[in-house]
Amino acid sequence: MTAHFGRRLRKGAATTAVAAVAVAALAASQAPGATPGDQGRQSTADTTPSPEANADSATGNSPYYTDLPPLNSPKPSPTDGSSVPPGSAEAGIPATVLDAYQKAAAALGEAKPGCNLPWELLAAIGKVESGQARGGRVRADGTTLSPIIGPQLDGNGFALIRDTDNGVHDGNSSYDNAVGPMQFIPSTWAWAGRDGNGDGKKDPNNIYDAALAAGHYLCRNGWDLSVQADLSRAILSYNYSQDYLHTVLSWLEYYRKGSHEIPDGTGTLPVGRSDDKQGSGPSTRPSAPAAPSTPKPGGSDKPGGSDKPGGSDKPGSGSPSPKPTPPGTPSPKPTPPPSSSPTPTDTVHHLEDAGTDRLTAMAGDAFTERVSTRAETREGKAVAAVRIRFTIVGSTDATFSNGESVATVVTNSSGVAVSPGLRAGEKTGAFTVRATVVGRLVPGLDYSASVTERAADALTRTDNTAFTCTAGGEFAQQVGVKATYKGAAADGVAATATLVKSADDPTVNDKGPYFKDAGGRAIRSLSGLKTDANGLLTLPKLYADDTSGTFLLRVTTAGGATVTVELTVTAAETSSPSPSTSPSADPSPSPSPSA
Repeated sequence: MTAHFGRRLRKGAATTAVAAVAVAALAASQAPGATPGDQGRQSTADTTPSPEANADSATGNSPYYTDLPPLNSPKPSPTDGSSVPPGSAEAGIPATVLDAYQKAAAALGEAKPGCNLPWELLAAIGKVESGQARGGRVRADGTTLSPIIGPQLDGNGFALIRDTDNGVHDGNSSYDNAVGPMQFIPSTWAWAGRDGNGDGKKDPNNIYDAALAAGHYLCRNGWDLSVQADLSRAILSYNYSQDYLHTVLSWLEYYRKGSHEIPDGTGTLPVGRSDDKQGSGPSTRPSAPAAPSTPKPGGSDKPGGSDKPGGSDKPGSGSPSPKPTPPGTPSPKPTPPPSSSPTPTDTVHHLEDAGTDRLTAMAGDAFTERVSTRAETREGKAVAAVRIRFTIVGSTDATFSNGESVATVVTNSSGVAVSPGLRAGEKTGAFTVRATVVGRLVPGLDYSASVTERAADALTRTDNTAFTCTAGGEFAQQVGVKATYKGAAADGVAATATLVKSADDPTVNDKGPYFKDAGGRAIRSLSGLKTDANGLLTLPKLYADDTSGTFLLRVTTAGGATVTVELTVTAAETSSPSPSTSPSADPSPSPSPSA
């Protein structure tokens, strides 16, 4: 009876406590008109809560584990060989899985520090999605011993997502299934997948790859996960269910209080499933044997466990008869069959350009034009409420305004989807923005885009000081210029500075003023210069050789802006020669007269 009472208390108190924290944020983040089913999920009768709620869902709202953490605070694993304290087993995370979570969070801390992603959130989602990769049944490189595949999303009690990867990841060429320890559906993995272990592959069944992908997924849209509302939105975007949100938050708080590393393959396996009534859920292919468990007097302390030794109230667990339904429990709603009428996505035959202008921008700037795509039927009629995925393809560091290379937009009543704004990176050259229909294999539509180097259209001196120097000396001032583009400071613009022969001859002069290189040698042309954040550039110190005269220094930027500075070198002063010694005033002695 003690174990049974503990389960009830935990299930009620823990859920209520965590739910209270998130209720306000949850209410704001749920889509209007969304109706949770009897398991806290969107029922099939709802079709989808809204296109926005289901767009780019990580799991396609697949089933998840509903076990809640113990009420006891986790304690460190004992090192003296004594028995494990109550509740500590649930705080143990398999070593490789834990390493993957922590490395993924560290990588996001560098890539997106404003997201404030805690590794404990990845652990909470990993617990709920796959029981920490089936208790840590992974190889040394993080790949699961056998693929973890969820049920097919055929609309029969689940979302309806037809095949998007030709069965490459899930082995199903008819419908999609969630795959791997973080349960990504193939259409989301196609853009969210990452290589977390550096082997050159993106494998949803590798915990390092999946954890890094989950981190980037949760950190998209500029969310700050230290803010409760953003945290709730991120979790709901992973799996759109209020119960899912509460369960993940429960494990997040539990792991934050403490956790410890355990050997791979020894983690506890959850038993409660959100899809128990359908009798299906994520499984391995082939099935992996469950880890042995030690019976406890009085039954199990897990939700769904029996309060009698050796018994279980979980369907299909070997119990001679199912546990009777408590009085007052509402009867489960029958699961409606998949709708035979086509969805809007089913009617899309092709995509058409909806008037996208030339896509070009200077490095570091925002594109002024956005990609516009129209979804049409075979007859050319517009199709509304269809998800269009825009993907940046090619060797570029350009992104959408949310910092990601992928964005999903729902077509409006005119069948048009407009991508978020594009922002150019520092890498110049051409790339492609590809529009595709989410959930339907129709040819994508490619849009060419290009990034040009940063440029200036005007270049001026920062002062009007006259630059003069004597031959063999050095100039007292350094040349300073300011670059602008359309009146605004042009930062990061490449520039060159050259001592030219004349106004009409831009070749490098071989005499007159010069700069010095790192070895102190005279050079008369500098490249690789760049303006600072304010468009300013100060040149190195100038020196003069022994040639006097007037010389020209020409500064030129990318974009063709030029300014010429006049340099004057005067001849060195020469000292006057000292006067020669005058002849003696004494006359030479005259010869003495002869005797």
